[in-house]
Amino acid sequence: MSDVTLFDFWRSSASYRCRIALNLAGIEYTSVPVDLPTKQHKTREHFARNPQGFVPVLDIDGLRLTQSLAILEYLDTTRDLGLLPKDPAARARMQAVAHSIAVDIHPVCNLQVAAYAVEITGREEVRAEWMRRFIRPGMQAFEELLGAYEQTPFACGNAPTLVDVCLMPQVYNARRWGAELSDLPRTMAAVAACEAHPAFAAAHPDEWQPA
Repeated sequence: MSDVTLFDFWRSSASYRCRIALNLAGIEYTSVPVDLPTKQHKTREHFARNPQGFVPVLDIDGLRLTQSLAILEYLDTTRDLGLLPKDPAARARMQAVAHSIAVDIHPVCNLQVAAYAVEITGREEVRAEWMRRFIRPGMQAFEELLGAYEQTPFACGNAPTLVDVCLMPQVYNARRWGAELSDLPRTMAAVAACEAHPAFAAAHPDEWQPA
């Protein structure tokens, strides 16, 4: 058994990001599922790992880390993944592109947010409507932000960056909820490059879905 443990849920966007980064780093890890639909993340056992009750939680290097963006930064800086440029200005610009997904689209499309929308409206169909309402315009803005970069072939250059790591879980959710992305050429070119990369393919939720 690996001494690196990832507590995650197969469909969690934040967990998906961390699986990609661990694969890019070539780190072997043990996955411990935390089932969100049955509220395993609300148990005393999981609150002991993360008082917020969220996934992922990563045990690595004698540390227990939470929050996917913090985990990604730790892996990037300790394993030299090259997810962000060293230059402060270029780094800030690329972080802004990645955060347009991870900080702006993802939180409002969190399943517990959409579930509350269903609860207060009494309409189950509002879940998909909610997701499409926020994913589509957010991804249109992301497409424009990519215009500052030359794609060769990933979102921001010839190797995967934090932008690609944040992009692919959002694409999974867009497809799940029927948000249209096919008319976003820069985005879809980056998606194709990521889908062909083994680190991304091995992290895909379909590879982790319970039998």
